[in-house]
Amino acid sequence: MLASRPIETPLGPMLAAANEAGLALCEFADRPMLPTQIERVQLELHDEIANAPHRYLDQAERELDEYFKAERETFTVPLLIEGSPFQQAVWRELLEIPFGRTTSYGDVALRVGRPDGARAVGRANGDNRIAIIIPCHRVINADGTLSGYGGGRRRKQWLLRHEQRGLQLSFDGVGE
Repeated sequence: MLASRPIETPLGPMLAAANEAGLALCEFADRPMLPTQIERVQLELHDEIANAPHRYLDQAERELDEYFKAERETFTVPLLIEGSPFQQAVWRELLEIPFGRTTSYGDVALRVGRPDGARAVGRANGDNRIAIIIPCHRVINADGTLSGYGGGRRRKQWLLRHEQRGLQLSFDGVGE
């Protein structure tokens, strides 16, 4: 069974799910793709998600709380990264982007061996099921402008400002 529960954050509630292999899902509860992401996780892991306690959910909640309090820059909760080989390569590359830094879709594409794959990197980013912890919010356009974010562009902007300043900021609203 995949244990799940909501996790409250300053940016709104997230839904997290984990099993003994690690955290498999951590998404904003109001994300339109959440039902699709839940379905994908259940299909890939051949397991149902059910509301239940789990040590990795406790750890994810604690680490996210520390992150939002500007007390944590890296996460240590074990991750269960399921997807195509390309998606997994992109998500692992995202884990290498330092706290407070950004990179472009094209740069990620180069690092995963697909120099013409910026759009494919964007799709893999959109399919990331572990928001914040796998920091897809740190990927921006080559010209430095913000692009889309599954949790909404305002959240992406908030997260980037939070990391650049290392301060707790207020958030008044969700969505784009």
